[in-house]
This record gives sequence, structure tokens and C-alpha cells, in this order.
Amino acid sequence: MEQADYRQLNGIALAYLGDAVYEVFIRQHLLSKGLAKPTKLQHLATHYVSAKAQAALIDLMKQDDILTEDEWSYFKRGRNANSHTHAKHTSVLTYRISTGFEAMMGYLQLAGKQDRIEELAEWCIQQVEAGRTKHEK
Repeated sequence: MEQADYRQLNGIALAYLGDAVYEVFIRQHLLSKGLAKPTKLQHLATHYVSAKAQAALIDLMKQDDILTEDEWSYFKRGRNANSHTHAKHTSVLTYRISTGFEAMMGYLQLAGKQDRIEELAEWCIQQVEAGRTKHEK
């Protein structure tokens, strides 16, 4: 299968992939803790993968200055993309920021930067578990 050229994809397409990439990482993390009940897993996953959690993580990434210039560029591509869908349980701004987070992850996947995805996902996990995202369901 031929790899998509991430430089040509719009932010929504990158976010489509990035959402799945990040969520797989989170699901693996939760399963590695010995959790097996689907309802418990889904509840816990929202602390990492909801629009509110991802927007809070982006704020922390900015505060801690951990993203590269390229990563910020792809975040902005996703954040500024026109989407025909809107979040049901969050503001449009929060939804757009989380779309930017996902687009950045999609870019990293298509660029073959698996080590960086792992590094950022582990960082995100640490922030959520330390209570830095102040995620409320």
C-alpha cells in the first residue's frame, strides 16, 4: 500500500488518522494496567482522548514548549481546517484545538516518526495521570 503524502493532506484527513493513532496508544496503556471491563476502559480513556483532554494537553505542550516548529504547523493546519461536524459536548474552540492535536499526530504517523509519537503519547499519559489536564467528564 502506498503511503499518503502528509504534506498534501488537509487537516481533517490528518486528524482522522491521528485520532486513531493516539487512541491505540491510550488503549494499549490502559490494557497494560490490567483493566479489562469495557465500560471502565471507555470511561478512563475519555480522560486522555476527549476533546477537552486533548485541548488541555495542547495547552500544556505550549506551556512546556515540547513541540517542534513542524509539529505546531500541523497542529495549526488541523485547528484551522473547516469541518462539517461539531462536537456535541464541548465548545467549537475546544473541538478545533483537539482536531489540531489529532492532525499533528496524523502528520507524525505519515512522516514515519514513530519514536516521536511514542514520546509525545507517553508525555500525555504522564500529564493526565499527574492531574495536570484537570479533565472533567
